[in-house]
Amino acid sequence: MYIDSHAHLFVEEYRADRDDVIHRARSAGVDRIVVPGTTLETSREAVALAEQYDLVFAAVGFHPHDAANASDEGLSEIEELSAHEKVVAIGEIGLDFHYDFSPRDVQQQVFEKQIAIAVRRDLPIIVHTRESILEAMLIVGQVALSTPKWKKRSASAAGDLVATRGVFHCFSGDTEQCKRLFELGFFVSYPGIVTFKNSPVIETIKSIGVRNLLIETDSPYMTPVPFRGKRNEPAHVRLVAETISEALELSVTEVAVRTSANATLLFDLPEIRGSNNGGE
Repeated sequence: MYIDSHAHLFVEEYRADRDDVIHRARSAGVDRIVVPGTTLETSREAVALAEQYDLVFAAVGFHPHDAANASDEGLSEIEELSAHEKVVAIGEIGLDFHYDFSPRDVQQQVFEKQIAIAVRRDLPIIVHTRESILEAMLIVGQVALSTPKWKKRSASAAGDLVATRGVFHCFSGDTEQCKRLFELGFFVSYPGIVTFKNSPVIETIKSIGVRNLLIETDSPYMTPVPFRGKRNEPAHVRLVAETISEALELSVTEVAVRTSANATLLFDLPEIRGSNNGGE
């Protein structure tokens, strides 16, 4: 079974056939999907979808593109929403210095405020970076060092403690940056970019292995080969797993099991066992 750790199922592209999208995901072996909000409104919609579909879980937050609209009242509502039983993270948050739709200083302030919400709620974060990896790593590193108990818990029957503070999604960084994030208690996640011809992230994956990986679709974006040019959807997450399995010379089952275990640990996800979905 696969876990799609990042899919924006609230977007307009799914309005007409969302039930079918969910059904295809189930049929492809996807048993849990994390839907991160990007604005206050889409965070509310993510929570509503989590209430409607048993395999959907929500994250809430302001994407850096929308940071300029993150008022104190809006951030307070994000924190209120984060108390919902099916909200598993604060996200999608972070820094985007490629488009700069919000001023960089505002992006940083809103990122830090939302990390503070995550620390108060003891939730992980889902981090977006574009041309801003080093800056985002510096911020999360400072918080991790100053709040060592944030998302630190037992990960085995032996009582071993592990920090599971978040995931840098659609990660484009190098091996050394990955290793530093792992030390700080973060995972990295990859969508359909792994299937693109000459994708540089494949070499990074070969260097780090599957131990600290999550997989995602970033639906409706980042559609994998051979469906590029079409709308992406959670059922395609298996193509990400298959490509990673080939790169690492592992079975697809091994990749599915390990990445699902990582996502389950990070987001404290329950097992979903053949329950019925309202709306299908």
